[in-house]
Amino acid sequence: MRFKVVITYDPEYEGYIVDVPELVGCMSQGKTMDEALSNIKDAIRGWLEVEEKHGRLETLEERDVFLGEVTV
Repeated sequence: MRFKVVITYDPEYEGYIVDVPELVGCMSQGKTMDEALSNIKDAIRGWLEVEEKHGRLETLEERDVFLGEVTV
């Protein structure tokens, strides 16, 4: 399965925060980009396992995700 992820650098943490918009609450982090991506793969596997175990896993369809920026 393929999922889109949003990766942001957090200067306070001094690392990367990764969010999976399609999987509500599925997030991870890592000090390097490689570590963050490895960790989010584990988080996705765990998220899917828990949802399936509790019978809440619906068929995941590919959806368009629109990502943008706003400067205030």
